[in-house]
Amino acid sequence: MKTATATTTKTKSDTRLVDGLNLVLADCYQLMALTHLAHWNVEGPGFFQLHKAFEHQYEELFHAIDDIAERVRALDAYAIGGLSKLAQTADMDEFGPTMSQKDFVAALIVAHEKVIDDATRTRDHAAEMSDLETQDLMIKRLTFHQKTVWMLKSFLK
Repeated sequence: MKTATATTTKTKSDTRLVDGLNLVLADCYQLMALTHLAHWNVEGPGFFQLHKAFEHQYEELFHAIDDIAERVRALDAYAIGGLSKLAQTADMDEFGPTMSQKDFVAALIVAHEKVIDDATRTRDHAAEMSDLETQDLMIKRLTFHQKTVWMLKSFLK
């Protein structure tokens, strides 16, 4: 009886896909931290509404981060980690704790739009690789971030 031997060779495209997933992982981690900061420090007449919305968003991001990291591992690669490495990889502008409601919302919109850009590229690369699972994961991320941007922009009107 013959036994199959598993060989794992990473192609340049596989590496690009893992790099894309790790970038989205870093983006989501950074966005989670920024959203948590906004949740803690938002003030003003829309406090309760925004406080609750930000809580929902950072909790969703926490679960997404785990899914993305586990997808990296399923591709036989390693998820990046460490706060400085994640922040450096995400390359998002941080903001301080004392901002107006509108400034928090506007800054979070910019961060969500970065995630959308990076997740779109990763989704498209996954499609090129016929990696439907990664493509599906990125579609779920895009759906969340696009909806969140719509809601945040609606708050600013």
